[in-house]
Amino acid sequence: MSETPAPTTARTSARTTAPDRARSRPRARRPRWATHAVLLIGGILMVFPFLWQINMSLSTQAEVTSVPPSWLPATPQWKNYPAVFEQVPFLHQFVNTALVTIARVIGQLLLCTLAGYAFARMRFRGKNLVFALVLSILMVPYQIYLIPQYGVIQNLGLLNTIAGIAAPGVFSAFGTFLMRQHFLSMPASLEEAARLDGANPWQTFWRIMFPLSGPALSAVAILTALASWNDLMWPLVAATYDEKTTLAVGLTSLQGQFTTDYPVMMAASFMAMLPLMILFIVLQRRVVEGLAHSGMKG
Repeated sequence: MSETPAPTTARTSARTTAPDRARSRPRARRPRWATHAVLLIGGILMVFPFLWQINMSLSTQAEVTSVPPSWLPATPQWKNYPAVFEQVPFLHQFVNTALVTIARVIGQLLLCTLAGYAFARMRFRGKNLVFALVLSILMVPYQIYLIPQYGVIQNLGLLNTIAGIAAPGVFSAFGTFLMRQHFLSMPASLEEAARLDGANPWQTFWRIMFPLSGPALSAVAILTALASWNDLMWPLVAATYDEKTTLAVGLTSLQGQFTTDYPVMMAASFMAMLPLMILFIVLQRRVVEGLAHSGMKG
């Protein structure tokens, strides 16, 4: 007698659960398809300018300026890429840009990491006030301190040099803020264990905290590299010779007063952005992890 309720319960549960599952499946799929559709449209909108840039770099001037526009070049104009080297000192400017970017990335990784660790983990008088002053830099427009900054670099004799172009970007308030948030998210037990083993504050930072900061360091590195590679204003002011300036300034020189060779300009732009694109693809996962871990805690 004890076995009879079991089939009844099973049939009842089967009757009640089967329609529910049938009704729940479409509901579960609809948001997923909608999400995919939105992401697909967003991806196409994001990729389209890049594809259009490549299309223009392989077209003729007549095809680029035609109305309506031609979607594909009749014959790919590969000669637009060698023409870049004839119009601007592309290799010199590429090397200058790479050196400035490397100097700024190394400087920010060292200075912002040290400052972020001090603001997050060390105790000293006026810490919050100093950190607020550092953050206030983010609220000041860059153009306000452009002239004083030029005066300092001029007095140091660093105009038209790599050091003069790189110097203002070796430290940033945003990098300090990012590293501070990262160190705040790390457990205090790591420092306590290091102190029990006899480590001083520098050894705790250098041997324990710094090696565990890979994602945040990657985020600071790629964001600094992006900002430095695309920086136009300061290199335009600090360097007056074509061989001493960076790629961003060199690309603007391709724009004429009355006419512009758009295919050559697009070819130069594509070659200028290619190294940074490869760097971002390589570090993409670590950058997202670093931003996620550093921005969760305020």
